[in-house]
Amino acid sequence: MISVIYVDDEPDLLELVRLFLERSGEFQVATSASARDALANPALRSYDVIISDYQMPGMDGIAFLKAVREQFGDLPFI
Repeated sequence: MISVIYVDDEPDLLELVRLFLERSGEFQVATSASARDALANPALRSYDVIISDYQMPGMDGIAFLKAVREQFGDLPFI
């Protein structure tokens, strides 16, 4: 099972993408409504991949990617 955290500021998309990915049975998906909340999550390091929206208030996807690279190295990020 591949563990994914999906980060998006739109609640409807969080749920839709989670359901779509989990439907195959290959993914276990956690969600976060903001990049800052995801970075504050101590379990962030344990995910196999991060999927992130690009346009989010507070911290956009590029700033989030830069923070992930600084803190977690080459954790896969889409």
